[in-house]
Amino acid sequence: MSEPQGEDERRDSDEGKEPEQPETESAADDEVDEDVAPESGDEASTDETPEPQATAASQPEPGKGRRWTRVLLYLVLGFPVFILAMWVAVHHIPGFGPLVANTLRAILGPGAVAWMEDTAYGVEDWFNRKTKADEPPQAFWDVPTNLPTQNPSAAPSTPNGTPAKPPFTLANIGPMYDNVMTKGDGVWVPLVDPRKPDDRVRLLKTFVHPDKVRSWSIMAIVAIDLGQVEVHPMAGRHEPKSKTKEAKAYERKAVIPAEHQDALIAAFNGGYKSTHGDYGMMIDGVTLVPPRALACTISKTKDGRLSIRSWKAVKDTVDDMLWLRQTPICMYDDGEPHPALSMAKLGWGASAVSGTTVIRRSAIGLNEKGDVLYVSIGDFLTAQVIAKGMRHAGAHSIAQLDVNFSFPKFFTYDVEEPGSDKLKAIPLTDNFEYKEDEYVAGRAHRDFFYLVRKDEGGGS
Repeated sequence: MSEPQGEDERRDSDEGKEPEQPETESAADDEVDEDVAPESGDEASTDETPEPQATAASQPEPGKGRRWTRVLLYLVLGFPVFILAMWVAVHHIPGFGPLVANTLRAILGPGAVAWMEDTAYGVEDWFNRKTKADEPPQAFWDVPTNLPTQNPSAAPSTPNGTPAKPPFTLANIGPMYDNVMTKGDGVWVPLVDPRKPDDRVRLLKTFVHPDKVRSWSIMAIVAIDLGQVEVHPMAGRHEPKSKTKEAKAYERKAVIPAEHQDALIAAFNGGYKSTHGDYGMMIDGVTLVPPRALACTISKTKDGRLSIRSWKAVKDTVDDMLWLRQTPICMYDDGEPHPALSMAKLGWGASAVSGTTVIRRSAIGLNEKGDVLYVSIGDFLTAQVIAKGMRHAGAHSIAQLDVNFSFPKFFTYDVEEPGSDKLKAIPLTDNFEYKEDEYVAGRAHRDFFYLVRKDEGGGS
């Protein structure tokens, strides 16, 4: 009796232990749920069978790391190619550069784009200094050994029989630096009107290499006889922006008027876009943009006198002005250089490229007597360098006009074909971005200046 009773007790005891096993398995399951991806090497988990989701989360997809490596490699190799392609497009596809710059300005702002331009041109200058250091300087055009001269007594007479004004001449200015020069540096040659090649000389041209450490830096300079040539400004269709109530009602021609095209000699670019400083402009008695205090002012008064001075120097004569166009601070004002020209870092125009950036630039200047106007355009120039070049040519007061590859330009004009009335632009040098009918057909987006003969109805 006692033995069966003992076996029952053992069975009861064993039966009491059996429920403990499921409880242990349940605890293990809970532990796995809490840590879906246990660390490898954990001995306690080696006997467990990992669930499929845990394995997928802890193991990278096959080839995923290699794909990201390839993507990164493509980006590293492709970015320089992209930048090079953009650079080529900007310099070879008309209008592409301004399109890209304007789009980026709308997204990032003018300051950011100016920084990007400074950086890009800085890289270009670094590359040029590494690859062109030993290159000899090149000429913009061939200079004849024996230049033709015009005898003042042989100049044509006016309709009333009085002698006409003598041809325009200037003493050669010579090279700026002996180590970067060609035989043509500083030699004035006539800039002939293609439509009237026998007309007396009114414009002269020369070129100089103005940077003694960059043989590839070069600028063309045109000298204009203000006794025989009239200067006219023209507002662009959109630039500068209208900033006054009267400006919004002003009809912008934005093209050289038909009545001036027969007397037309040449045309060249105007000043900065409004986004780069809101520099003033007044034309036909209408103020499009109010003058700025800290700006250089190109103006013409009712007595026919042209002036390039700081706004402070001319503001009291504004009621006597026929027109005005402002630029950044005068580089030279009445013979005195601006202190910023000698600074290591300077800006020349709000939200525009730095004055120390090596870039295409244009400038306008006036001699001390006020009867010769100078216009220059050049490549690989800083603000200081173009100012020195203009000073070397004879300018007493100097203002920078526009900068960057697409905007500086200077043209004379010829007919499209014999017998045609349509004009086509002839660039001063062969590396401008332009349209053949620039300024004479279709409305120009930006402001410009044009030159006409005074004796053929081109006066103001």
